[in-house]
Amino acid sequence: MRQPTPHSALRRLDVLVGAWDMWALGRRAGPVQTEFSWLEGGVVLVQRADVGPDSAVPAEWGPHLPFPTVTLTGYDDTADEFTTLYADGRGVARVYRTSVHDGVWKQWRAAPGFHQRFTATIDDGGGTIRGGWEGSRDGETWTPDFDVTYTRVG
Repeated sequence: MRQPTPHSALRRLDVLVGAWDMWALGRRAGPVQTEFSWLEGGVVLVQRADVGPDSAVPAEWGPHLPFPTVTLTGYDDTADEFTTLYADGRGVARVYRTSVHDGVWKQWRAAPGFHQRFTATIDDGGGTIRGGWEGSRDGETWTPDFDVTYTRVG
């Protein structure tokens, strides 16, 4: 079977492709082994993340870790933005809108009583991504949830 042709806008996600160690909560959580790779000839980006045997896990996460996680990101050419499907080890499944422009990676969702957004800066060399998640009950007043740092492996 033939592969679909990737939209040129998907190249914006190339900066994410590869293996990363992800740290959260001021490096109290991690490293979380994370990998981004292309599927279907480059039309869908998959992210897989999981803790390893040497990963630190904060007590406040309790017995229900959000790992492993899997995301699938594709492009909507009518909106010039990406859509990311998220699923994790707790059985949580969500849909985020996503953008990557000028070294800034964003994800966001609006859900009744539980809005979320993520903003991160990708360094010029593409070796470090620093950002954080925020939450809001009403979509207007935002509070920090946790910080995240990705460090490229290799």
